[in-house]
Amino acid sequence: MIDFYYWPTPNGWKVSILLEELGVSYKTIPVNIGQGDQFKPEFLAISPNHRMPAIVDHDVAGDPVAIFESGAIMFYLAEKHGRFMPTDPLGRKETLEWLFWQVGNLGPMAGQYSHFVNYAPKEEVYGHDRYKNEYHRCLGVLERRLTGREFILGDDYSIADMISWPWVLIAKAMGQPLDEFPNVVRWRAAVKERPAVQRGVDLGKDLRRSAPPSEEERKNHFNQTASTADQGT
Repeated sequence: MIDFYYWPTPNGWKVSILLEELGVSYKTIPVNIGQGDQFKPEFLAISPNHRMPAIVDHDVAGDPVAIFESGAIMFYLAEKHGRFMPTDPLGRKETLEWLFWQVGNLGPMAGQYSHFVNYAPKEEVYGHDRYKNEYHRCLGVLERRLTGREFILGDDYSIADMISWPWVLIAKAMGQPLDEFPNVVRWRAAVKERPAVQRGVDLGKDLRRSAPPSEEERKNHFNQTASTADQGT
């Protein structure tokens, strides 16, 4: 059994999709990021960076294993179960390249762009344009990679696709058309058709935000420092 610490966001969907694709048993433990659950001491013991997703794997010899950071979680699960990742050295190398690309480029750039679209003062133009352009650049990288390939690693669907897809799923919601990225459009649609992907995105859909964040929620989301986070604000 896996304890899955989760909230329905693109970062959470990465791992929920993989868990559904693997068909393993897991228990969802909501981490309400608006209410500050990510700063509770019991969660900090699992995820030192105060961020979900995180998992605790009880199906191991000895003590349960806690893993934080989506890329590390997905690599751990794919390697443990021997699925959705090549076993040859070159294939593993490419898997790691695209995992690291997502967690270092596509995800952060899209996440910051989402912040400026959804939360920042509308007169904040520089930050908005900076991350909009970086997100657009990352989509171009993905477009070129998918040229002549069905999936990111080639013919086989993998964790490289699962980790990147959620941040492309929400492109149009952030005001980024995909018309100039036909390979990305095709790939996005193909992944979306998978039943496990649909289940992963639907997990906890009743928890999704339906109203603008309150001041307390904004405090929990933004402007955290080392001292405020350690105080569990």
